[in-house]
Amino acid sequence: MRKKKKAIELLDVLVEDYAAEGKSIARVDGKVIFIENAVPGDIVNIRLGKNKKDWAEGFVTAFREYSPKRVDPFCSHFGVCGGCRWQMLPYPLQLQYKQQQVEDVLQRIGKVELPAIDPILGAAESIHYRNKIEYTFSNRRFLLPRELHDPAVNPQQNVAGFHARGLFDKVVDIDICYLQQEPTNQLRKAVRDFGLERNLPFYDIRAHHGWLRNLQLRICTTGEIMANLVLGYEDEGQTRELTQRLLQQFPQLTTLLVTINPKWNDTIGDLEPRIVHGKGYVIEKLEDFRFKIGPKSFFQTNTIQGEALYRVTREFAELTGKETVYDLYCGTGSIGIFVSRQAARIVGVEVVPEAVADAKENAALNNIPHARFFAGDVVDVCNDEFFAREGRPDVIITDPPRAGMHEGLVNKILEIAAPTVVYVSCNPATQARDLRLLDAKYAVTRVQPVDMFPHTHHIENIVQLKLRV
Repeated sequence: MRKKKKAIELLDVLVEDYAAEGKSIARVDGKVIFIENAVPGDIVNIRLGKNKKDWAEGFVTAFREYSPKRVDPFCSHFGVCGGCRWQMLPYPLQLQYKQQQVEDVLQRIGKVELPAIDPILGAAESIHYRNKIEYTFSNRRFLLPRELHDPAVNPQQNVAGFHARGLFDKVVDIDICYLQQEPTNQLRKAVRDFGLERNLPFYDIRAHHGWLRNLQLRICTTGEIMANLVLGYEDEGQTRELTQRLLQQFPQLTTLLVTINPKWNDTIGDLEPRIVHGKGYVIEKLEDFRFKIGPKSFFQTNTIQGEALYRVTREFAELTGKETVYDLYCGTGSIGIFVSRQAARIVGVEVVPEAVADAKENAALNNIPHARFFAGDVVDVCNDEFFAREGRPDVIITDPPRAGMHEGLVNKILEIAAPTVVYVSCNPATQARDLRLLDAKYAVTRVQPVDMFPHTHHIENIVQLKLRV
């Protein structure tokens, strides 16, 4: 029988720098150690987990001295619910580390020649910035460390909040969340209180049964509010009473929907929300462009910073009014529509047919007849016949998911050889990987990080590329 290795614990270690993805760095005897939940300037005890020759991963077992850079978190749930993990850092320092992250991954992974990187665009408001949020109702409450061995505390409690970090079956009972403006907390508590009053079953994530399941909220800068109440099964009487109570307590609700989800997962893309009140969607604005957002639509979750992101994208496209712009991974068409007044033609391509239908509606809503949207994989759609019909692009804008672009699409962009490419990314690491491939024909000419999600380690980055001549 193999002997279990004794865990290595390092004492009084100075945390020196920020790495990426929410981790910090310490160095001990020349070995780099990646640590979570610590900030530069902390002095900590570390227990090593993964331990290699030149690097290791560890977790903090004790704080010997806190960094003078720390500030007091504003949320009582900090460190428990898994969101807003950088509240202990002042916002200017968060921006500094995010800028550093972009510079590091572009140099280390991209290995391409870079211009001077523009200073990060920070958010004017670092709380209440999300327009969309989803709460979970559960009968399995996450217990705090001090409660674990307290016989008076029962984990089988009906709660409403967010999943505990790293646990699919435990939910943190949230009092106040600062990510979204009111009435977000009031709505969540009203639904929770209705369930508690009536002794209705909150969803059991392990056993896959229960009535109250999720509450999805969209609160727009236009003042419109959409609530989608997701229930585990049909109960007409209770549903009617709950929705009537919500409409009475919250007359500002412009749309209320109910979705029955009997599945084992929380996705609603294959379900049909039922309209209880209102038009079934909300209108959000970016500048003076209007966008119709339904319960299944994708839209930037930070409206104000989304507008800033799109302004930089439009600036990097360097449009004169004569160009054909291809908007790849176009989603509901928001980027293409945002740049449409400076372009002769917009061609959007997106693999999700429902998103393309939304994009067409949004183009019509904004009276943009020169925007056309197509469903399918870019690699398959963009062939010679397509170019002959729609025109070859002068500018390509690509905004892929976190995984970045498929290598086949990178090769397609190299084949198309548009003069300008604007690459919008929510993951600078995969963006850097793709830039390395695009370097075969393109030079990076501008780089602009944008902070969409204060108090998290997530960072957006926009890169302008020019075809080499």
